[in-house]
Amino acid sequence: QVQLVESGGGLVQAGGSLRLSCQASGASGRTFTNYAMVWFRQAPGKEREFVAAINWSGAYTYYADSVKGRFTISRDNTKNTLYLQMNSLKPEDTAVYYCNEHPHYSGRFNPTDFGSWGQGTQVTVSS
Repeated sequence: QVQLVESGGGLVQAGGSLRLSCQASGASGRTFTNYAMVWFRQAPGKEREFVAAINWSGAYTYYADSVKGRFTISRDNTKNTLYLQMNSLKPEDTAVYYCNEHPHYSGRFNPTDFGSWGQGTQVTVSS
């Protein structure tokens, strides 16, 4: 079974930047490039929400309106790693950020499209 481990979170002031990483490992024979990758986030007391998605090659991306123009999703298939570059951060971006994989790219995803989640990485934006 593949493991997805998020990292890169932290505390940043509003207007600052962070880059999150998601490292895929394990599951011999399972190819990272067979999967679309996504980022979701969940703030305290709120439902998990879609942030961004990228297809297997990186040619197609899709963003939630709330992050469009500020966040950039990318992937390095040689390193089995997914990234989320977050610029112009706002206090409302404060959340635990999760990555996940899906065999089919469809632009926007729902949390119910995924069976399990990792531990995520905490992003806190102070005002």
